[in-house]
Amino acid sequence: MFFVDYRAAACGQISDKYQHYGLAILPDGAAANLSHSRSPSRSRDPVAGMKIRVALVSALMAVSGCTTLGRSGPGSPVTPVAAPPAGGKVGTSIVAAMNGGLVGGSIGSGLSDTEKRKGLEAEYKALEYNASGQKVTWKGDSSSHYGEVVAAQPYRVGSQDCRQYTHTVYISGAGVTARGTACRNADGSWTPLT
Repeated sequence: MFFVDYRAAACGQISDKYQHYGLAILPDGAAANLSHSRSPSRSRDPVAGMKIRVALVSALMAVSGCTTLGRSGPGSPVTPVAAPPAGGKVGTSIVAAMNGGLVGGSIGSGLSDTEKRKGLEAEYKALEYNASGQKVTWKGDSSSHYGEVVAAQPYRVGSQDCRQYTHTVYISGAGVTARGTACRNADGSWTPLT
């Protein structure tokens, strides 16, 4: 296909199907049937046109990149900017940005506020600092309350790094698992997707 300026092709009949903002897109064979003469600079050999299209598609494929990470991981892996905080405590503003995380949902219904905070800190640490598949565990006030968080391989959505993750909470030996996805913000906090 190639473009024909309506001003140059005004004497020919062009179907409305191919009209768009003063240009017509015609199949290569249809251009030969126009009733007016074209300037030599506008005529193209069909083989040359195909070579140009193949070259353009090849060039686009060569310079384009996929931002979704494959099984082998990113070209430059998402790694923590800093080491986990000393003493294991995560800042209040970072934890608040997670809006309760997964542990704030039904899986944390039998936990105290302190235990929910520990679970939320574990979610943050798994997302921010750990490699895919590594567990972050936490223990509650009661020895029968504990949990583990596992984050999956990071992937990119627009300009944000995102990760799927699971959080399993154990209360008296019975485990309940929730799954979610969170994306990293520029300030280092993570926002769960709803």
